[in-house]
Amino acid sequence: MKRIERVQTGIRIEKRLLKVLKALAEHLDMSVAELVEGMALHAFEGKAPFSERTLAKIARLREVYELELGAADSHRLVEEDAE
Repeated sequence: MKRIERVQTGIRIEKRLLKVLKALAEHLDMSVAELVEGMALHAFEGKAPFSERTLAKIARLREVYELELGAADSHRLVEEDAE
C-alpha cells in the first residue's frame, strides 16, 4: 500500500453522468472519489479501467439513467443556463 494525501475538491459534473458514477461506485463497493482516482490513473497510462463485465454493468446503468453522452461529446458540452 502506498501512502497518499487526499484533498477535498468541488467539481461540476453532468447530472446523469454523476448518477451513473454513483451507482457504479456502489456496485463496486467503493466511493465515487476512489472510482474517479482509479479511472484517471488508468487513463494516464493508456489502460482501460474496466473489465468486460463492468462495462456491461455500465451500459445497463447508462440506460437506467438515460445517459446518451459519449467520449466524442466531452469537448462539446454546454450548460443549459449558459445557452
